[in-house]
Amino acid sequence: MFQIEPLPATEFAHLSSLSDTELAQKGIQVHISDGEFPCRVSLADAAPGTRVYLLNFEHQPGETPYRSRHAIFVADGAKESHPDPDTIPEVVAKRLLSARAFNRAHEMIDAEVVEGRELEGVIRTFFDNPQVDYIHLHFARRGCYAARVSRTAWT
Repeated sequence: MFQIEPLPATEFAHLSSLSDTELAQKGIQVHISDGEFPCRVSLADAAPGTRVYLLNFEHQPGETPYRSRHAIFVADGAKESHPDPDTIPEVVAKRLLSARAFNRAHEMIDAEVVEGRELEGVIRTFFDNPQVDYIHLHFARRGCYAARVSRTAWT
């Protein structure tokens, strides 16, 4: 079994209390969603008209050559979505992805580009390898971090 994990809402809740000037000073852009802004907390496209933040986020903090930061969108006031195990949210399923498998030392040991609707097979293949500890998903066209995939009660 696998679990696609959102980013924690608590990490971004403070953004709504900052002025546009304060956000800009932190390098955070504010956009209004047209329905195609994939929120990393809700694991859904932000509804049209929703205020969204575009910010840089360190999604791979391991002290390896694979340490990485990239742009993400977070909807204002987003609530965490925790999909059921073995479920791929539509925000992920409808996009071209780069799936990257990492070991416990945070080293990339496998990778694949895949249409989101075919992701489940790639996840299962990666997790068939006992060295794979977790998977990072990126939206391939822009390269932005999408979500983390963990093992859950893998049998």
